Amino acid sequence: MKKKNISLCAITAALFFGNHANAADFVVAKDNTVVINQACLAAAYKSNRPEMKKRLFTSKAVEAEIVRVKKLLTNQKLSWMFENCFPNTLETTVHYRTTDGKPDTFVYTGDIHAMWLRDSGAQVWPYIQLVNKDPELKKMLEGVIRRQFKCIIIDPYANAFNDGAKGGEWMSDLTDMKPELHERKWEIDSLCYPLRLAYQYWKETGDASVFDNEWIQAITNILRTFKEQQRKDKVDYYKFQRKTERALDTLNNNGLGAPVNPVGLIVSSFRPSDDATTLQFLVPSNFFAVSSLRKAAEILTAVNQRTDLAQQCTDLAQEVEGALKKYATYNHPKYGTIYAFEVDGFGNQLLMDDANVPSLIAMPYLGDMDVNDPIYQNTRRFVWSKDNPYFFKGKAGEGIGGPHIGYDMIWPMSIMMKAFTSQNDEEIKTCVKMLMDTDAGTGFMHESFHKDDPANFTRAWFAWQNTLFGELILKLVNEGKVDLLNSIQ
Repeated sequence: MKKKNISLCAITAALFFGNHANAADFVVAKDNTVVINQACLAAAYKSNRPEMKKRLFTSKAVEAEIVRVKKLLTNQKLSWMFENCFPNTLETTVHYRTTDGKPDTFVYTGDIHAMWLRDSGAQVWPYIQLVNKDPELKKMLEGVIRRQFKCIIIDPYANAFNDGAKGGEWMSDLTDMKPELHERKWEIDSLCYPLRLAYQYWKETGDASVFDNEWIQAITNILRTFKEQQRKDKVDYYKFQRKTERALDTLNNNGLGAPVNPVGLIVSSFRPSDDATTLQFLVPSNFFAVSSLRKAAEILTAVNQRTDLAQQCTDLAQEVEGALKKYATYNHPKYGTIYAFEVDGFGNQLLMDDANVPSLIAMPYLGDMDVNDPIYQNTRRFVWSKDNPYFFKGKAGEGIGGPHIGYDMIWPMSIMMKAFTSQNDEEIKTCVKMLMDTDAGTGFMHESFHKDDPANFTRAWFAWQNTLFGELILKLVNEGKVDLLNSIQ
């Protein structure tokens, strides 16, 4: 009988993708034990990046960083996932061009071909740290900032925009829709992410050329919108209704949402998940507004000498911060004083957290709060527990989800935020391993996965979470935690 020869590497690959095991687990019995070598292991992890000619944008600095990090990582799966995820935004979502002689970058969110102000600002954020190493990357990032300013000038209440006046599936929404808009859900963080990105770009590069007349128009719109949504004089600056089967895709009270007491906080009709708020003062987003307004004030003072606008930003930030201290905390019988997720100024408070950022757990990541703030630490323990209605724990992992996808669906973003805000190496290691074990063999992050079955996931192409994973691994490498990453089994 003729024997069939099967390559050891083929066996390794089959076993690896079938069971997601580790290098140390593979032995083949002959007369003695043979450990599968790293070359076979590497062959099992073939890059899932687009072929070169199909990549929308490439950066020499990003490529060099991928090479550097991969040389340091001995865990082949982690190395593979980093290479797949870190450049994903550049390669699959960035549409760079020049308009009127200036950089202009339109960024898809992934499988939805529209540009969210939040997502686009978060998607390109990890590349800011490399901006001075690559002139082309710098132009691309400048283009994102300029495009975001243009969007805010078109409509500061919109969360997502089309690449041109194309219209789209939500044109029938009962709100002030325009063909340039993909969707017009009012979310505070849509105006904060562009400020965060522009400020960090300026700090890294020293390039203040983006802060031109369009910047002044954009920040003027941001200030006006924030003040309107304090709802001190009237409530109907913004209305939104949609014919839908999803209750959280529309607002009650004829499109105005639940009542709020005008105590100085800013209404966010929708969450960063694009779900309607229950109580319209969304606490994490109000904290984000405070830090963003202060960054804007610094730019307006140092670059534009517009002390009038800068003072308005500072005054509003101070007012919102004071209202947060007065209305956003809750004395929990188990955790002590914590931050509520949403409040209304009347005394009603919603105790939960949602995975989408800004979230309660993510506040230090965004720079809105010191990670050692005792109220934050109490809140962090609360949201990562069964006392948070949207915390799920199962055979595959544990983490925070939200009503956008529903019961038992964990968002990897929440696991990443736990790692970003952790000061405990074992906790970080657990988070990274959980992310590695729940990719369903794809080498990418997904929007959410079932707590008991990672193969049951939503959105195979979600660039924000992919790039965020790359950002996390790069941060840990740069903080000297290579040994920790390499110890993951």
